[in-house]
Amino acid sequence: IVMMCIHVTVAHASAVVVSHTHARARGNGAALRSRASTARTAPEHRRRRHRHLQESHMKVTALSLWKSNGDDREPHVLGKAEDVAEFGFFQRPSVREMLVFISRTVAKRTAVGARQSVAQDAYMVHVTNKGGLIAVAVVDAEYPSRSAFCVLSAMLEEYETRVVVGDAWRALSADDSRGDEMLEGMLIKYQDPSAADKILKIQRELDDTKVVLHKTIDSVLARGEKLDNLVDKSTDLSLASQMFYKQAKKQNQCCTMM
Repeated sequence: IVMMCIHVTVAHASAVVVSHTHARARGNGAALRSRASTARTAPEHRRRRHRHLQESHMKVTALSLWKSNGDDREPHVLGKAEDVAEFGFFQRPSVREMLVFISRTVAKRTAVGARQSVAQDAYMVHVTNKGGLIAVAVVDAEYPSRSAFCVLSAMLEEYETRVVVGDAWRALSADDSRGDEMLEGMLIKYQDPSAADKILKIQRELDDTKVVLHKTIDSVLARGEKLDNLVDKSTDLSLASQMFYKQAKKQNQCCTMM
């Protein structure tokens, strides 16, 4: 009886060992298949991650609308929106003022019917002038220019249909903030360039208009004009912002504040 019990016990232990061996084999096989699957999908994962990183660096920093008052007078702002969350808390007021100053400066120097893009360090200032109604976008250099001009056209169209119907804006004789709410919504919506690319009708219209590209803001200025002098004379900039600009320029970081 004792021998029979020992025999049964040994047989049971052998079965357990065999069972565990088979389980380990199945586990090893599953692990190998998992690693093989991971190896196959790794390149696609890296591509998706690369696309995500590229898109995450695209940003619309500011949108604004302006009424042209000719070459001799400053344009009036009809609406503006900025996203300055990436800047330090105490820098944000000066950054907002600089965005208004730069946008007004470029808007004034964009002729009726013209489109311009101004490159400055890691930023682009895109502008279009439609019959004296001017739209300006300040975006990261990675943001597609075609998408940016689609946004500008959408700004002009929505402003004339939702905010100030038709050309009633021509009668305005001072800065006006009625376009702020509309632009704040568009600033959020068009952080994703693909949202702008869906405006197919606007894309077709853009093909007929040439874009003038400037390498720096200085190249937009008329002969004899200097950005430093415009900063000193600007009513958009407080003394604190003027000092901020001058200190940034000394550190060779002038336009990274935009």
